[in-house]
Parts: sequence; C-alpha cells; structure tokens
Amino acid sequence: MPKSSSSKIAIYAALAGNLLVALTKFGAAALSGSSSMLSEGIHSLVDTGNEVLLLYGLRRAGRRPTTAHPLGYGRELYFWSFIVAVLLFALGAGVSIYQGIARIRAPEPLEHVGLNYIVLALSFVFEGASWRVSQRAFAAAKGELGWWEAVRRSKDPSLFIVLFEDTAALIGIVIAAAGLYLAETLRLPVFDGIASLLIGLVLGVTATLLARESKGLLIGERADPRTVAAIEALAAAEPGIVSANGLLTVQLAPDQIVAALSLEFDDALATPQIEHAVAAIEQRVRAAHPEVTALFVKPQTSRAFERARRAVSGAEAVPSGTS
Repeated sequence: MPKSSSSKIAIYAALAGNLLVALTKFGAAALSGSSSMLSEGIHSLVDTGNEVLLLYGLRRAGRRPTTAHPLGYGRELYFWSFIVAVLLFALGAGVSIYQGIARIRAPEPLEHVGLNYIVLALSFVFEGASWRVSQRAFAAAKGELGWWEAVRRSKDPSLFIVLFEDTAALIGIVIAAAGLYLAETLRLPVFDGIASLLIGLVLGVTATLLARESKGLLIGERADPRTVAAIEALAAAEPGIVSANGLLTVQLAPDQIVAALSLEFDDALATPQIEHAVAAIEQRVRAAHPEVTALFVKPQTSRAFERARRAVSGAEAVPSGTS
C-alpha cells in the first residue's frame, strides 16, 4: 500500500474516533462538572480539527506544479503539520492548563462520577483502536529503524503526528481517570484540577516535539542518506563519469525530492557525449527513485567541488558579528 494511502487511512480513523469521543466527553463534562473531563473534551476536539488540517494539507500538497510554483506545492503538508503542532500547544495544552489552575484555586465537588468513568472507558477503546491503526501504518513505514530514529528521519509528518496525538490521548485518559478516582475517594476535588493540569503538560510536550520535527521539514531537510548514497552510486556507475563529487537534496514532500548533482566527466568526452550521459543518469535515477521530481547536474571537477564546499563551510564558520 502506498505511504500516502496508509497515512490517509490513519488520519480518517483518528478523525472518526476523536469526533465521537469529543462529543461524549463534552456531554459528560457538562453533567459532572469535571475539569479534567472538559480538558479531555477540548483535547479530542483539537485533535479532530488537526486531522482535518492534515487531510487538507495532503490534498493541497498533491497539486500539480504551476508557473508560479514550478516545483509544486509539496511543502503545504509541512506547513499545515506545523500549524497542527501550534494549535495543539495553544488550544489543547493552553486551555487544559488554564482549566487545571482554575480548578486547583477554586475546587468544586464532582457529580455523576460514574458516567465519567464509562465515558473514559469508551474513549480509551476508541482511541486505542485509532492508535492501533496509526501504529501499524507507522511501523510499516519505518522498516527496521528504531521508533525515535524513524520519527527523526520520517519525511511524512502526517504519520507520526497522528501516532503522537493518539498516544497523548491515551495518556490523558489515564490521567483523567486517576484524577477522578482520587478526587472521589479522598473527597478532594482539587485532584481533578491537578489531572487537568497534567493533561495540559502532556499535550504541551507532545506539541513541542511535533513542532520541532515539522519545522525541520518546513525549512528544508535533505533526503534520506540512503537515497543520497544510492543516487551517487547510480551516477558514478555511468560510463564517462570520473567521480560523483556530491549530491545536494531538499525534501519538498514525502514523495518529492529536488536534487543537484556534481559530477566530474572524462576530459575526452565531447559535448554530445556529456549530454547523453546526463540524460542516461536522469533516466536511471528517476526509474530507481521516482520521488526525485527534479534532478540538476553540474559538470565540475572534484577539486573545484572541494573548493566550493570549503568556501561554504568557511562562510558558515564566520561569527555573525564579524565583517
């Protein structure tokens, strides 16, 4: 199954689950007056909106290139993924922390606590089913990589965003249930506010991690090192190529890469032969890596490439205040 299809299935599953869960949580919060349940309802509502934004980003990213955007719209997915992280922090974490502090300062007795337990149990089942779908999709995409390494290397934020959100939701449900239990058992409703505060902190940490990973993709990350090495090997194997000096790549979308390749050609080659070699390399690269939507080849000696590389490295090493 294509990665885009698996990510959409995970998003649709999370969208359906979060919408149902949000409605039931808000109903239970209205009847019981539970701050942690209200925080959980807000959390599920924010997650529902986030899934809608991810689907919108996927659709926008799939548009064809235009004159104004010759490399396409792939980064729209990265932009909306970053917006999702911001919303999760501002609305999910911010409102939950506010509700928690308010209830800690002015605790109120809870009502219909049994209803809250039923809602939380059903929510855990729904969120668990959604988490399982997103976990399977991400596990299939990560291959042999470790989980955290796969997140760091992933070029499809829609996969790990849904997984992170579902994980945070399950943790939040456990915290809310613990807060309700302590508030009822000890007759200290302040624990309900503490639970709301802890849920907000969980969402804040989750949003921070998502924002960090989405920002890296948005401002431009290189392609996977394995892809870079494979393209260099294909180019170096072409007759007439003395060396593949280096490859500069930028990931525009999960399935869109722009690459600039520096090659040293045999001095005995004439211009038509160089053009033929370049065309052959482009054909071989796109056959092996269809995600490379644009490949630019620069004829350059290895010595010139090294001088250019050192010049760029030296420029980066100059302190910002030095003229």
